[in-house]
Amino acid sequence: MNVLKAFTEHPRSVGETYGEHFGVASRCGVSMMVAGFACVVHALLPFLFVSTASNCLTRLHQRMVAQRSRLQSAPVDGLGAPSSR
Repeated sequence: MNVLKAFTEHPRSVGETYGEHFGVASRCGVSMMVAGFACVVHALLPFLFVSTASNCLTRLHQRMVAQRSRLQSAPVDGLGAPSSR
């Protein structure tokens, strides 16, 4: 697999450029780290961050479902990938 393809194949399959995918994946990862930290603090001090992690996960899930819906309704190019926006 050539190096460029390794960096662009998956982002293209979800209708994003490498830069867009980097931003989306980074924000998702940071959100999960914040939710994880909130869970750990909540485990120690159950009166703190009572719904922080579950709210974060719900938002992330809704974003992924919305992106998947957009992807499924997007026109595809000749290679079976979503065409450029």
